[in-house]
Amino acid sequence: MDTDQSFRNQLRHIESDLAWTRPDGRKAFVPGLKLSDFGDPGFCLEHKLRLPYMAGAMAHGIASVDLVVALAEQGMLGAYGAAGLPLERVAAAIDELKERLGSQTFAVNFIHSPQEPVLEQKLAQLLIDKDVRLVEASAFMRLSKALVYYRVKGLRQNEAGAIEARHHIIAKVSRVEVARQFWAPPPPTLLDQLLKEGLITSEERQLASQLPMAVDLTVEADSGGHTDNRPLVTLMPQMLALKEQMETAHAWPMRLRVGAAGGIATPHAVLAAFAMGAAYVVTGTINQACVESGTSAVVREMLAETQQGDIMMAPAADMFEMGVKVQVLKRGTMFAMRAQRLYEIYRQYAGLDQIPDKDRQVLEDSFFRQSLESAWESTEAYFQTRDPHQIARAARDPKHKMSLLFRSYLGQASHWATQGHAERRIDYQIWCGPAMPAFNDWVRGSCLQAPTERRAVSVAWNLLYHAAVLQRVQFAALQGRFLSTQDDLLRPVPDAELQQRLQGAI
Repeated sequence: MDTDQSFRNQLRHIESDLAWTRPDGRKAFVPGLKLSDFGDPGFCLEHKLRLPYMAGAMAHGIASVDLVVALAEQGMLGAYGAAGLPLERVAAAIDELKERLGSQTFAVNFIHSPQEPVLEQKLAQLLIDKDVRLVEASAFMRLSKALVYYRVKGLRQNEAGAIEARHHIIAKVSRVEVARQFWAPPPPTLLDQLLKEGLITSEERQLASQLPMAVDLTVEADSGGHTDNRPLVTLMPQMLALKEQMETAHAWPMRLRVGAAGGIATPHAVLAAFAMGAAYVVTGTINQACVESGTSAVVREMLAETQQGDIMMAPAADMFEMGVKVQVLKRGTMFAMRAQRLYEIYRQYAGLDQIPDKDRQVLEDSFFRQSLESAWESTEAYFQTRDPHQIARAARDPKHKMSLLFRSYLGQASHWATQGHAERRIDYQIWCGPAMPAFNDWVRGSCLQAPTERRAVSVAWNLLYHAAVLQRVQFAALQGRFLSTQDDLLRPVPDAELQQRLQGAI
């Protein structure tokens, strides 16, 4: 085993070529790397980025304006967490992003809300009116009219005959059948509806059939929040094969791209994603633990203590009736167990008045901390503003009324966490995937261990840089030069030292 310190230091200088002679006389060579060598250069070129690195959207503004700005200023991409927020707050965030970033690229989350199509349409209109050019579409099981409207509006043909799209989508998916929809043209039936309603022109309708809904598609493996818990090593090859099929079947004039998300929290994971063919990588839960995130300090501390076995699945607020689940933190909160109990009651009874007195008492004492009648009054007031159609439906359907009330607990649980309500800590809903414990293990004993020292840009630079170091370590190993340990090479380092190492390597 090689323990030569000089060799280790040379591996750290990632931009420099490294050559030596093997014991058998053959020449060995490790090429220099730049961080921009990772991934597909087309991703950075199209979105005007320096690096193929993205921070995915986390709902309720957890992926905050400050988080998006910090990454954008370093040539990386962030998606603002618009899901679950009032449209007025989303509009204000977009205005602030535009003011602070100018022409620098950012994205806004467009989450699928199958129970609230009116809300989706209002969000699409807001994004169009605010001239937001890029969205991260997440949690879609099928394309919606609102998302198609966003993509198609503004299509034009330039003087050279090429189609120019004003609005672009980065689709986050975990299923092949959903990916197939995004890499195909918008469904004709939805286009016809939009045309009939006067939302798009006949020219936009005609041009839409010649473009895919999305060029960039993020493969979301086992992650925090909405997830199918699928492993990246099996999901990524499926999506890459589908990409080639769709490029051939539709003869698209551009290359489709596949990004990787879910479990991206260590240099090993970053390098593995790029080695499998990822055009870019997307981080999630680990950004929630950074100081720029829009969550509370107590949540960041809880995340920094997360270990394997501290996460579990729980019913999702936005797709509660469908039985869809999200992955959340289990340690230090009873949210997941309580959310599951709400779903069991919802499945068992036709309305609130059928819930047995014993269960009703528990709901009032422990869950809502008020009578169900009072809790419903608050829920009704909320939906009167957000989507009055839901209240009209609840008046006709007792089970839907029960669903809205239970969803109110699930939704508030994430707000209690982000706002740090101490009296509701036992009910915190904290989205968390297996990336978090892996990240905590990697940074233990380093400059990134303390929650107060975790900054999104520092995390990003350390991940990319150390993935490059690891690539060089593996190149050396392929040529017979092994290291007894890699820990010192892959340990996170402070910003000042890292920037010195990165000179000429970006």
